[in-house]
Amino acid sequence: MLYHFSEEADIDVFVPRVKQNRPNFPAVVWAIDEQHECSYYFPRDCPRIVIRRTKDMRDEEHEMFFKHTDADIIVTVESEWYPKIVQQTLYRYHLEDPSFKLFDETAGYYISDQVITPRYIEKIDHLVERLLAKGVELRLTTNLYPLRDAILRSDLKGFGIHRFDHARKD
Repeated sequence: MLYHFSEEADIDVFVPRVKQNRPNFPAVVWAIDEQHECSYYFPRDCPRIVIRRTKDMRDEEHEMFFKHTDADIIVTVESEWYPKIVQQTLYRYHLEDPSFKLFDETAGYYISDQVITPRYIEKIDHLVERLLAKGVELRLTTNLYPLRDAILRSDLKGFGIHRFDHARKD
């Protein structure tokens, strides 16, 4: 099963469209697999960094990012977003269509160039509790830039940087 997360509860069909941050990419419908869905337990514009422990992670990356946790996934958000996360209600659209093709295995992204009708819509709330139930460690920071810069300087492969254009600039 694949999913699409939205703050809107009334999407009847998903029509392929050009993604704002990929203007030269064809119009598609985006979906996420269950293994990676926790990356979307956040308000749409919430800047966040998701890092995943991988088998091929170097000792330096393990020491830098996972030394003090046994979690395999860490999501870091800026502190000011916490109240919005706690209050947010999302809708998880269940998508099942053979036209979806794997786009990015690391991120769990799938794409389709077809109009997709959701099979089921599920209201999702208590997002922090959902993260914790999945064994995800949620970290808060005043500013995401130092973490992003450390990741980009490293050889870490299992990461995602989402909605960074909404991160604090100072």
